[in-house]
Amino acid sequence: MSGSRPHWWPAYIGLGSNLADPVAQIDSAFIAIGNLPDTQLVLRSPLYKSSPIGPQDQPDYINAAATVLTQLSPIKLLGKLQAIEKSQGRTRGADRWGARTLDLDLLAFGAQVIESSELTVPHPRIGERNFVLLPLNDIAPDLQIPGGLSVARMAAEASLNEPNIVRLDP
Repeated sequence: MSGSRPHWWPAYIGLGSNLADPVAQIDSAFIAIGNLPDTQLVLRSPLYKSSPIGPQDQPDYINAAATVLTQLSPIKLLGKLQAIEKSQGRTRGADRWGARTLDLDLLAFGAQVIESSELTVPHPRIGERNFVLLPLNDIAPDLQIPGGLSVARMAAEASLNEPNIVRLDP
């Protein structure tokens, strides 16, 4: 039998929303991620509510994380995630930390390290964001971030005050 079988890669996605019913936006995003071609949604974290970073004159965020197995390349997966954002009303503008209907970040892709103009993996601020670390810790505490520590270790050191964060789901 010739030819190779496609490889399934674990990938980790951060989800956030603070506009247009954020809980519904996150729930819809989980469904859309689960429907991506050549991709299986494996785990979804509980939801968290966090204060915004950047401009404070915006609603609080709802955050979560997902683990998928995918046969897509990192760049193709990123493109699919951006298409989900767009389908849920996301517009990209100059306001980097402004309010948004949906933000999907590719946090890690297997053990790969990617630094390009389109994508940086692992996400460069993964260890600085409690709204990323806490949901990710719920589904992948043993994940080793290339060049860093385990998610569990980083989450244990994360502040619960900057931004303020609370877990919504049991």
